[in-house]
Amino acid sequence: MPKRILQGTVVSDKNAKTVVVEVERRYTHPLLRKTVRRSKKYHAHDENNVFKVGDMVRIEESAPISKNKRWVVLAKPA
Repeated sequence: MPKRILQGTVVSDKNAKTVVVEVERRYTHPLLRKTVRRSKKYHAHDENNVFKVGDMVRIEESAPISKNKRWVVLAKPA
């Protein structure tokens, strides 16, 4: 099965080798037919501490790296 790739914004870079990425998804509510925005935060591995708050990044699923980290930062989207 292919690994999922998500795109989001870095909201925290205070941890060593870790960034927190907020990913927003939009969907249509099944009953109200209104577009709803939902966001979720993911802890992602950033080996060289390259990414800073506000950067748009892509993250990829990976094997567990620590208690909370299951994603790796790929790069900034083109």
